[in-house]
Amino acid sequence: MESVHGVGTIVTDPDIGELVQIYHLRMELALLVGKLSPTPRSAEDLERIRALIARCDEEMKNPTQKAFLHLNMAFFAEIRAFTGNLPLREISERLYYQVVRVVLKMMPKLDLAEEFSAFRSEMQAVLSAAEIGDWEAIGYIRRAHISMSFHRMMNYADTSELSEERSKA
Repeated sequence: MESVHGVGTIVTDPDIGELVQIYHLRMELALLVGKLSPTPRSAEDLERIRALIARCDEEMKNPTQKAFLHLNMAFFAEIRAFTGNLPLREISERLYYQVVRVVLKMMPKLDLAEEFSAFRSEMQAVLSAAEIGDWEAIGYIRRAHISMSFHRMMNYADTSELSEERSKA
């Protein structure tokens, strides 16, 4: 986003350097979820995650971008609730939505089946850690997922840029 005097805030595409910084910060903040005021989850909370996994299983039969993004946003809301640290929650949310803009643009080019599979794996691992009360593990699981998502997107970006360069030649 860019603030322009007399105009307001304009939504812009982040450059690759900004995206790298956002992802690195998100990875570090993910580790804090289980360390800063972890909030134990109730049986109902865990049931919502189970329901998301079941929805994911259904959606994987005929994956769509819209379904993936809806599931991802619902799961992110559950993850935010794992910490009682309000500033961490607010910063994490802001960074998440900055990245979603980029993911929306890249989604048509990504392997949707692979994204669903990785996402389901993350939800299951988070659920397993929450069931035994290992809040710190949840931070490590999130960090790993964010890192792998970032690398898949960067691999796509590298491939796309090479393809564009070849088509110009």
